[in-house]
Amino acid sequence: MNITTSAIKELREQTGVGMMDCKKALVEANGDMKKAVEILRQKGLAMASKKAQRTASEGIIGSYIHMDKIGVLVEVNCETDFVAKTDEFKEFVKDIAMHIAASNPVYISREDVPKEVIEKERQIYASQVENKPPHVIDRIVEGKLEKFYTEQCLMDQIFIKDPEQKKRVKDILVDKIARLGENIVIKRFARFQLGEKTETG
Repeated sequence: MNITTSAIKELREQTGVGMMDCKKALVEANGDMKKAVEILRQKGLAMASKKAQRTASEGIIGSYIHMDKIGVLVEVNCETDFVAKTDEFKEFVKDIAMHIAASNPVYISREDVPKEVIEKERQIYASQVENKPPHVIDRIVEGKLEKFYTEQCLMDQIFIKDPEQKKRVKDILVDKIARLGENIVIKRFARFQLGEKTETG
């Protein structure tokens, strides 16, 4: 099948992946652009999974201030100082800080939510539908718990800069790992809002 240079360029612009990989994906997808994007995404996921085992001890601490009312500090790690200094990595860290300012997550991932918090949420959801059959209650509780994760956990939140509202922060992270070729970890963050109550008053 003859894959045109313009199709390869279009796919590269959409995904940021190298020209040869774009050509291979288009050949595999028989020229179907959407399918080629999905093929590259799957390869990116596999690559990210392998790289997740590697130590990420470099990186930067990024910040974002919104209207002098909300401030965010976030530490994002990568494997080398070389990648940490790239404009693309810095832009990614700033985007994450901006996202945290707008979406106010409590945890980085669902694995960080304490078991007692999950159990308490389960009990609340179950009490709201206690007159239904057990299998229905379980399904509703799991659905509500998923919604809780998308609201409270950074990785599960819809990324604010995604115009189509389809990509979660974890998808953006996987894409960035595939593009930069290193393991990247969002390690911790702190969000401050003017006038908010704190444990110390």
